[in-house]
Amino acid sequence: MREFYIGDICVSQKRPLVIPEIGINHNGSLAVAKEMALAAKNAGARLIKHQTHIVEDEMSGSAKSVIPGNATISIYEIMDKAALSYEEELEFKRYVESLGMAFISTPFSRAAADRLEAFGVKAYKIGSGEMNNYPLLDHVASFGKPMIVSTGMNNLAAIEKAVAVLEKRRVPYALLHTTNLYPTKPHQIRLGAMQEMMKAFPDIPVGLSDHSLNNNACLAAMALGATVVERHFTDSKTRIGPDIVCSMDPPELSELLLAAQEIPQMFGGHKHALPEEQGTIDFAFATVVTIKPIKKGDVFTKENLWVKRPGTGSIPAEHYESILGKVATADIDADVHLTEEMIGA
Repeated sequence: MREFYIGDICVSQKRPLVIPEIGINHNGSLAVAKEMALAAKNAGARLIKHQTHIVEDEMSGSAKSVIPGNATISIYEIMDKAALSYEEELEFKRYVESLGMAFISTPFSRAAADRLEAFGVKAYKIGSGEMNNYPLLDHVASFGKPMIVSTGMNNLAAIEKAVAVLEKRRVPYALLHTTNLYPTKPHQIRLGAMQEMMKAFPDIPVGLSDHSLNNNACLAAMALGATVVERHFTDSKTRIGPDIVCSMDPPELSELLLAAQEIPQMFGGHKHALPEEQGTIDFAFATVVTIKPIKKGDVFTKENLWVKRPGTGSIPAEHYESILGKVATADIDADVHLTEEMIGA
């Protein structure tokens, strides 16, 4: 599988990349955006993702009459209210980087992409709605920087067209399965779709951008081999905003980051006892032991022989049946673990 870097962050199966998306959760407040970034940093994040909206270049006036399913005002009004100005977003980027994190963002228009390129961002995120906006996709790809592309609401044929654009520009990229419902119910997540993408694009990092109510989908995705997982992020779920309901908070982000470190270590292996398990084997396994005194020449039966812990005796429990009917070669007290020398024909 292809690997690539966002600054010093490697995108690979060795350690899934966790993307906390602040997005528009700050509701247009630079101060709140900084508070959220600091909370993400304190939770262990290595980068944050923003959304860059220049509304007049992003939407026509018709958008003023389109109301999203998770809102009560138009998408135009939502984004106009939530957008940071050029100066505010540049200050936010610099603040994020001063905390030692990478700053990436989703440009929703050509002007937004040009702004981010002027900022010198190290990578771009493409939203599901922009994946099949092939002119914009190509414009962003022309910058030659890594791209993480969400694919919600699109089928494999549409994804293949996007991949063709990215391959032509020879940019590093990852693909994320997404369901664009806020929140997404468990049965709507469809991790099978992510697996279809893995099969269709075996050399490309594939992951999940999730909008459900907890970390379960991302944890399951990582267990299935996701290279990138993304969730919206807020410093507090008491904040108001259309994406807060499906946002993780700092404890959930910390949980996801820990899982990204540990889950890849769980892959692989073969079914056998580990050398480190010998101490447990010694007390947990059973070996053959007398339960009554036995005289030399007595026959071993179920009445005078059984299997008990510990496993430090000579004859494992699996050989118990093969000993029954044989004779003792010596007098043996009760509660003695048999040895081969004690067993005759």
